[in-house]
Amino acid sequence: MPTYQFEAMDATGQEIRDVIDAATEEEAQTTIRQMGYFVTKISVKKAAGGAAAAKARKKRPFAMGGGGGKHITAFTRQLSILQDAGLPILRSLKILENNAKPGKLKNALMDVCDEIEMGATLSEAMAKSPKVFTRLYVNMIKAGEAGGALEVILQRLADFMERAESLKRKVKGAMIYPVVVILVATGILIFIMLKIVPVFQKMFEEFELKLPAPTELLIAMSKFIVNYWFMLPALPVSVWLFIKLVRKFKHGRMGWDMFCLRIPIIGNLIEKNIMARTTRTLGTLVSSGVPILEGLNITRETSGNALFERLYGKVSDSIREGNTIARPLKDYSTLGFHPVCAFLWFFFGAVPGLSVMCLEATGMKGMATMGLMIAGVVGVLTTLFYVMKIKGRVVDDLVVNMVDVGEETGELDTMLYKVADTYDEEVKTLTDGLMALLEPMIVCFLGGAVGFIVISLFIPLVSLIQGLS
Repeated sequence: MPTYQFEAMDATGQEIRDVIDAATEEEAQTTIRQMGYFVTKISVKKAAGGAAAAKARKKRPFAMGGGGGKHITAFTRQLSILQDAGLPILRSLKILENNAKPGKLKNALMDVCDEIEMGATLSEAMAKSPKVFTRLYVNMIKAGEAGGALEVILQRLADFMERAESLKRKVKGAMIYPVVVILVATGILIFIMLKIVPVFQKMFEEFELKLPAPTELLIAMSKFIVNYWFMLPALPVSVWLFIKLVRKFKHGRMGWDMFCLRIPIIGNLIEKNIMARTTRTLGTLVSSGVPILEGLNITRETSGNALFERLYGKVSDSIREGNTIARPLKDYSTLGFHPVCAFLWFFFGAVPGLSVMCLEATGMKGMATMGLMIAGVVGVLTTLFYVMKIKGRVVDDLVVNMVDVGEETGELDTMLYKVADTYDEEVKTLTDGLMALLEPMIVCFLGGAVGFIVISLFIPLVSLIQGLS
């Protein structure tokens, strides 16, 4: 029978340290609670040769990346089932480790088993694999160990992760169709510009036809693509690198995240997705017994948006001062003005004009002036659009009121779950609406592009046929 060493607190708050013999860890925790103690830490007492045996660790196979959300979600659900069946935690972990496919998760489970055999708790062992087990995950496990209800916490954690993965799959699945259609359409248009239009251009030059403005524009676009084809992949890569560089700085990251939140339709989807995720995260942590300040810090770190990080930071400061959660949620959720965000709106608004300026290199006169005018006008208009949105809030009155009611009634976790469910449904509705809107928009774009090419090529052909007749 193994010996467990434990730390606990009695009814007066006095810390107790002792050992107890029990068949399983759950039986040991039950016995300690019957003694009138509250368990804070429990682990198997190290054997004499434990340290030497720990050195003979299993060889870890090479693995890249993190554990993968889908695999960790499945692991959490399986671990909760094994714990609910009454298996010791170490045996459960070894079973799941043997069944896991080679990768980061399997390597992490090997490390966790070794740490537990050396006397560490499950949360302490998982904390040493941060690339697989996040801070949210570790803290919920720690709360379950402290309360002696690890199987319940694992079930809540599995439910939380399954919902998050389901929402992520819905959004990604909805974006597959439009992305594939846009990529295929772009490839076809580039092929037409590279191979078809130059043939017509050569024919028009041989007959010395006077070309209309649409045909000249089409030929100029074709010349640019033929001569500067390397710009097609270079431009999006450059924009991506520019955004990555901007996000490296604190104010740049704030400006970019605020920019994303105010993109029409997409920004609303991002905002509601973050609200659903953060409220569910905080509700899960509160219901699991994690202290509210620690829960807010974890929620802030997992929000993935600088504006929401600032918001939850203000909420933490408010609680430290003895105030409520609802007040700072309302006071600090306003978007506000940010110079980097304003610059990004102007820059992306000026991109069409800058594209027109590039046609000057193909020989079309006046394109630089026209492009500069378009860039300036559209850039100013997009910046004004942003200025009109700076008083908007990212947290609705619905959230503020429900959180306020939850604080007054002591049902904060329940209200946060209801908010998360509401926003999950709104994200689903917005995603379906966005897909329904994208399909006709893509059809209209392709129809307009093909129509422009056909008209531009056939107008001079009609003139040529009339002249020959």
